[in-house]
Amino acid sequence: MTVAIIDLGSGNLRSAAKAFEHAGGDVVVTSSAHDVARASRIVLPGVGAFGDCRAGLMALDGVAEALEDSVMHRGVPFLGICVGMQLMASRGLEGGAQDGLGWIEGAVEAISPDDETLKIPHMGWNELCVHRDHPLLAGLGAQAHMYFVHGYHLAAAKHRDVLATADYGGAITAMVGCRNIAGTQFHPEKSQALGLRLIENFLTWKP
Repeated sequence: MTVAIIDLGSGNLRSAAKAFEHAGGDVVVTSSAHDVARASRIVLPGVGAFGDCRAGLMALDGVAEALEDSVMHRGVPFLGICVGMQLMASRGLEGGAQDGLGWIEGAVEAISPDDETLKIPHMGWNELCVHRDHPLLAGLGAQAHMYFVHGYHLAAAKHRDVLATADYGGAITAMVGCRNIAGTQFHPEKSQALGLRLIENFLTWKP
């Protein structure tokens, strides 16, 4: 099973690659449309600002088109991580409105905690509140804690697209999914045993 981890040039992907390799994936970290087109699983990580990651994706020759074809037309399982999840949205509002991939209806908005003492970005471990069952969440238990680093989240227009939230002065989107696509605002590759379990679930997922 070939897992293509798309390199947007926005960060070191070594920890993500190692986690997917440890879970049993045949991993290629790539900026090649050919690699994306032939992969049986696709992962889009992203760190930093929405606009920078979007620009990084669009700058890769043919990759956005190969991604759209593989995921939307051929049903290849897809996982977006952090800003990679945010890019699945209709649009991002960080630094002005910009179009996303449009796979999950909604906008990427700044976190605005009710508690003014809570710092932004939201950084550290937080418990997931699971809204509906999903194969990627199998075996994680009722009080799974995952590692977050972000100042924005995907405010989905449809409640059914939200798989899990976390509480940070109010509910923030932690995980989305529909059909063959899923996204985590947290970093499974940095979330120890439970994060690895989620990655293993992704590698065996048959949507």
